[in-house]
Amino acid sequence: MLAAIWAQDEAGLIGNKGTLPWYLPNDLAFFKNTTENNTIVMGRTTFEGMDRRVLPNRHTIVLTSDLNYDAPAGVSLMHSVDEVVNYSKQFEGITFITGGANVLSSLLPYCTVVYRTVIHDTFDGDTWMPDLDTERWTMINISEGIVNDKNKYKHSFETYQKK
Repeated sequence: MLAAIWAQDEAGLIGNKGTLPWYLPNDLAFFKNTTENNTIVMGRTTFEGMDRRVLPNRHTIVLTSDLNYDAPAGVSLMHSVDEVVNYSKQFEGITFITGGANVLSSLLPYCTVVYRTVIHDTFDGDTWMPDLDTERWTMINISEGIVNDKNKYKHSFETYQKK
């Protein structure tokens, strides 16, 4: 099964120069808990924005058109949307599409579930996600995140299912 997971501000901003424009530990914990023991797929720019770190307890796939990309140990490379879709059909767990915007947009039509964190603020950045089409997606869950000294922004965790 393919699912997408991302965080955005109220304007749909998801990134700034390859990194998140905010620091929100609640969302990082949500991402970890949701994706652990599954596969995560991201584009090369997103992977490099994470300093090419391999996240523990996840199989990491980098989607890149560069056939000669030098990935670190523990990272698989794929070179097409079809390759990712075919992999997700064979993998027993969930294959999470994690970013960036081009990879999310390319694979969103194949996803059956979306996990989206909305930070109820606006930030400066250079990468946006388009709005989810409510003709194609139904919100099945929403929960408000806790705001405290470490999590300074109001935020909500939303789950959508494809209609």
